Amino acid sequence: MRKSISGMKHLNIRVRGSVQGVGFRYSALKAAQSYKICGFVRNETDGSVYIEAEGEELNLGLFLDWFRRGPGFGRVDDVVRTESCLQGFKEFRILH
Repeated sequence: MRKSISGMKHLNIRVRGSVQGVGFRYSALKAAQSYKICGFVRNETDGSVYIEAEGEELNLGLFLDWFRRGPGFGRVDDVVRTESCLQGFKEFRILH
């Protein structure tokens, strides 16, 4: 694992609510691309969506704000984030 580069952070994010089957992952991909975030998003078996995201601190904050609002489909009840070590992601992907 790599240490944080100045201004860069890694977040583990769990989003709960009505977030599967509503295009959430695809909307997250578009949001990540617009905020220059690298990492991935995937559905979890418990009905939540899990994201690992890396980027500049300001852009990650905007990305988190997007998650709190959601993509306009479904419903976001809770967003939990924790910081972790940078993984060096080069792009943002949807994992299946």
